[in-house]
Amino acid sequence: MDFIIGGAYQGKRDCAVQRYGLTEDDIYTCTESEGIRFGARCIDRLEEFTLWCVKNGTDPLEVFRENRAAWRGCVLICQDIFCGVVPMGADMRAWRECTGRLAAYLASEAETVTRVFCGLEERLK
Repeated sequence: MDFIIGGAYQGKRDCAVQRYGLTEDDIYTCTESEGIRFGARCIDRLEEFTLWCVKNGTDPLEVFRENRAAWRGCVLICQDIFCGVVPMGADMRAWRECTGRLAAYLASEAETVTRVFCGLEERLK
């Protein structure tokens, strides 16, 4: 599994498309209203999945641990919402915390971890 993180609108998805030769059909985009669907070559917007988890009382780490075989060969993309100003609302703090924990877990499991900033790739692992 390859893990790509970075801020909003920094070029994470473009990086994945170029580096791994992905098409739009290869990419599943999570939404806060749908959760996640494993099986795609690339899963984008993991932060939307964690928001869905917070709203539905689900632990995103458990979902990933239980479905490990389904995402081991994927490219996973997550927006960095776990740095910067701490949100005032309890829901948003929980979202930030869940996203940070999931990112730390995925980074530990990943073959490569890439941070994208201003379209520039920085290999962290």
